[in-house]
Amino acid sequence: MRNWWREISDLVLPVACGGCGRPRTALCEECAGALSGGPARRARPVPEPAGLPAVWGAAAYEDAVRAVLLAHKERGALGLAGALGRALAGSVRAAVARSAGAGTLLLVPVPSARGAVRARGHDAGRRIAWSASAELRRTGTPARVVAALRQRRGVADQAGLDARQRLANLAGALEVPAGGVRLLEGGRVVLVDDLMTTGASLVEAARAVRAVDGREFGGCPEPVAAAVVAVPPLSFEINRNCPRTSIVAGSEGEKPPERGYA
Repeated sequence: MRNWWREISDLVLPVACGGCGRPRTALCEECAGALSGGPARRARPVPEPAGLPAVWGAAAYEDAVRAVLLAHKERGALGLAGALGRALAGSVRAAVARSAGAGTLLLVPVPSARGAVRARGHDAGRRIAWSASAELRRTGTPARVVAALRQRRGVADQAGLDARQRLANLAGALEVPAGGVRLLEGGRVVLVDDLMTTGASLVEAARAVRAVDGREFGGCPEPVAAAVVAVPPLSFEINRNCPRTSIVAGSEGEKPPERGYA
């Protein structure tokens, strides 16, 4: 009930599109199309860090898409979670369509830093995951959200860190606690997040899930896939025009200003 005032304000206050500001609509048709109007695509950050699972994204992190994500995450526009969840559901479908295995889809949100959640007053990533799970079930795909990851130590604010520094900052920061291990059995694990930039948070989340020994992951030889709402435009472009680059080469990834993992 902590966010009851936001839920009520969405109903009684004048609304404007979270993407372009057009009045009298929470999300206009054009901005909704930018989020999920096309097929999800394979995404690779530049440089691509070792240990990153296959990642699928719904949209490029620019213009209206960037505005919608920030409005939901940083400004508490909770009514946008439905559209963001539908976009994430499309990425999840693409991710599992390219992998073997069967069973219920287990959407495992990458946990946000505790301080960021407190500052925002809500967990944006988990809220979008719930919405995506509901959309998948509505369209006939068994799915549920499994909050199986938790922070085992504090991390620094990621803003201002380059790709190498983000990997070092997050290394060993996540774990699947004893109570979460059984929740991952028998299903197909899909790591989910709103945004991928350098891929550091997904690398660490995948490492933590892979560290769960002796468990069945829905018959999947690779127990982890990943799906996000948005990625930097170049993360899509690299699939068509650029050679794959390793983080070992020393390049730096994009560093957006938002708090949290990414």
